[in-house]
Amino acid sequence: MTTLGIQRDVPLAPLTTLDLGGPAKYFLRVDDERALTDALGWAAHEGIASAILGGGSNLIVPDEGYDGLVVHMGIASLDFRGDGTVEAGAGVPWESVVDGAVSRDWAGLECLTGIPGSAGATPIQNVGAYGQEVAEVVAKVRVLRRDTLALEELDPADCGFGYRESIFKREPGRFVVVGVRFALRPHGAPTVRYDELQRTLGADATLATVRRTVLDLRRRKSMVIDPHDPNHRSAGSFFLNPVVPDAEAQRVVEQAVRDNVVSAPADVPAYPAANGQVKLAAGWLIEKSGIAKGTRRGAIGVSTRHALALVHHGGGTTSDLLAFADEIRARVYDRFGVHLEREPRVLS
Repeated sequence: MTTLGIQRDVPLAPLTTLDLGGPAKYFLRVDDERALTDALGWAAHEGIASAILGGGSNLIVPDEGYDGLVVHMGIASLDFRGDGTVEAGAGVPWESVVDGAVSRDWAGLECLTGIPGSAGATPIQNVGAYGQEVAEVVAKVRVLRRDTLALEELDPADCGFGYRESIFKREPGRFVVVGVRFALRPHGAPTVRYDELQRTLGADATLATVRRTVLDLRRRKSMVIDPHDPNHRSAGSFFLNPVVPDAEAQRVVEQAVRDNVVSAPADVPAYPAANGQVKLAAGWLIEKSGIAKGTRRGAIGVSTRHALALVHHGGGTTSDLLAFADEIRARVYDRFGVHLEREPRVLS
């Protein structure tokens, strides 16, 4: 243990954007694949649970902390090749990848700007925003298998990408993402699919203007980490937009009209999704269930700018956060019969 440099009882709250939760019993930051392999090998040999911490922007730490080894991912290699290929270590700050791509006029990531966290987290969540998903440009994901501690590379078809999900999210104990290869489009056209972007941008939009516009839109919603913003202690969108069968979406629309929540069916935000399903807007469902922006439960509240974000105002607990999240889920289900799924994961 002394050779590896593992620390004891390290606070985890300062390493997360929610700033909540207790300490890790054991903790190690790793800067290369060998250190990662050694750390996980040590934990397995000692019979100790282990977990990976990246940028901490999509993680909820229990109040009691983590009774095992937390490995803080610090693999920070970043290489931009002339053909549009980007090789990013899992510990690279995500905005560094987006900035490097847009500054080179490489298309594919411009709408994913302003998302906190590290590059290694992007395929896990299949990060998406403003009409783009990272799965569209992932060429390879380099992983460490937890069972054998062997390194391998997975093709996109092996990653099981879906709406905000992947095989890495569905089977968290199977792989550790150590790096990602992105295939971008040098001098390619920007992605302007999202209605809000289309209304804001002109026909001659560039990658740089798309990026600036997305950052501006995110700032208006307190979805960019800014220590001066009272909503800054957040994990971003706390709930996924529910994807439901068409018949279920129609039921919600009809109920909203019948109950005078809206005056016309078109007033209910609903968007076509894969396999004939429909994506509903979780933030709209929350607000129409009676949970307004800025609602507080002590130290925990809904962002004053975005109903999807839960905010820690300081001095709170993870138990408070999860209790309020459960209250919101229950209100939405009681009002519309729709289940909301939490987006950030609980460290366990």
